[in-house]
Amino acid sequence: MASIIFYGGAKQVTGSMYLLVLEDNYKVLIDCGKDLENPGEEIFDFDPSDLDLVVLTHAHYDHCGNIPLLFRSGYKGQVLCSAPTIALTELVLKDSASIFDIKTQKKKSFGKSARYKTEMHNESGYSKGEVEKSLDRFISISLNSKFVINDNLSVTLIPAGHLLGAASAVFEFKEADKIKCIAFSGDLGRKSSPLLNDPLPLPHVDYLVCESTYGGRVHEGKDMPETLLEKIIYECCVEKRGRLIVPAFSIGRTQTFLYLLNKLSKEGKLPTLKVFADSPMAKRTTKVYDEYLDQLNDEAKDFYKVNKSLFDFDNLIQIETEKESKSLANFMEPCIIIASSGMITGGRIKSHVRSNLRNAYSTILFIGYCAEGTIGHKLINGAKSVRMNKKEIQVHAKIARTDIFSGHADADDLLSFVKHQPKGQLKKSFSRSWRSWQYGSLWQKTEW
Repeated sequence: MASIIFYGGAKQVTGSMYLLVLEDNYKVLIDCGKDLENPGEEIFDFDPSDLDLVVLTHAHYDHCGNIPLLFRSGYKGQVLCSAPTIALTELVLKDSASIFDIKTQKKKSFGKSARYKTEMHNESGYSKGEVEKSLDRFISISLNSKFVINDNLSVTLIPAGHLLGAASAVFEFKEADKIKCIAFSGDLGRKSSPLLNDPLPLPHVDYLVCESTYGGRVHEGKDMPETLLEKIIYECCVEKRGRLIVPAFSIGRTQTFLYLLNKLSKEGKLPTLKVFADSPMAKRTTKVYDEYLDQLNDEAKDFYKVNKSLFDFDNLIQIETEKESKSLANFMEPCIIIASSGMITGGRIKSHVRSNLRNAYSTILFIGYCAEGTIGHKLINGAKSVRMNKKEIQVHAKIARTDIFSGHADADDLLSFVKHQPKGQLKKSFSRSWRSWQYGSLWQKTEW
C-alpha cells in the first residue's frame, strides 16, 4: 500500500519535503527545501540513495534549497519540473553557493578553530560545482501534460499561480490493479495576481496534500495593489519627504513590485523620485520573466506589447556593486529602495534597514511573510528596538505591512481549491503547514 512521509513542511511554513512510497517501493521525493525556521536540524532522515525520483514544484529556496546536498548524499536520479523552474532554481542555488563560499572564506581567515566550524558549516552548504552537477540532472516537462515515468506511474504538472513556473504535482499510480491519484499542491498563488495566471483547479484525485500558509485568514487588502502602493508612496515620499525601504524576495515579489511601479509610472501616478533596485539576483530573475513572457497573464502580456518592458521605467536605477549599495546611505532625497531578503535575514537590505530605523521620516514596508525569529518578524510585531551587527538599534521609522502583494492563496482560495474535489472521490486530505493549526484548522493532519 502506498504511503506519504512528511519530512518537512509539516506544522511549519518552510522546508517542503515529502516522500511518496508506492506499493512496489518506488520512492518519489516531492520538493527538497531548506527549513528556514529550524536551519540547524538534521537535513535528511532517509537515505537519498534509495530515492528513485525527485519532483520539484517551484524554485523558492524553501522548496529547492537542499537539492545539491541530496546529490552529495548519494541521490543519482533526476529532478522533474517546469522549464521556468529550472531557470529560476539555477539562480537560487548558485546564489546560495556564493553565500556559503563567502562565509567559508571568512571563517578560514580566523585560524584552526574557525576551520573546524567551517567544516561543520559545509555539511549544510554546497559549492557552485555541486550546484552545476545537480542542474545537469534536471529535466523539464511541459505543464498540463501527462508525463509517463514508468508502467505504474505518471505525473502531471498543473500551473499553481504562485511563481513563474510553479505547479501542483498530480501523480497517477497503479495499486492492486486499480488506478489511484494523489496531488501535491505545492504553493498556490492568489487569484488576480498582477503578473501570473490564476491557479488551475486540479483533476479529481483520491488524496490531496495541500498547502495552508494562509489557511486561517483572509487577505486583508481590498484595494487594487497599484492604488495601495500609490497611497503609501505619497504618504512616505511626498508628504513626509522620506525614504520607502522595501524588503522583498529577489524571485517573484521584487518582480511584482517593480511591475506595479512601472504601471504607476506609465499612468503618470508615480512621483518624480529615484527608485533603487538593489539586488543583482532580482535583475537576473527579471530576465527569466522576460524569457517566459508567454506564461504570464494576459494583462502583463498586453502591457508588454504597449510598453516593451514589464519592469523598466524612468528613474529606476539598478544597483550592481556593494560600493554602490553602501553609497545609498548618503542619498538624502526622497526615494524608494527595494532589496532582499524579504525577512531581513541577510543580503543588502540589512544595511538599508539599519541606516533608516532611527529615521522617523522613513517607512519600512513589508510585502511578504516573515518567519518567527527574523528581524522582519520582530519589526512587524512592534519591537521598539532590534539587534543588528551586535548593536541595539531603536525603531523610530514607521513599520508598515500589507499582504496585498502576497503570492499565497488565502483561506477562501484554499477552500475553493479543495472543494473542487468531489466528496465521494477524495478519501483524505493533508494540510501542509503549522499556521492552519495556529489560526483554526482547515483540515486535520492525518496519516495515510
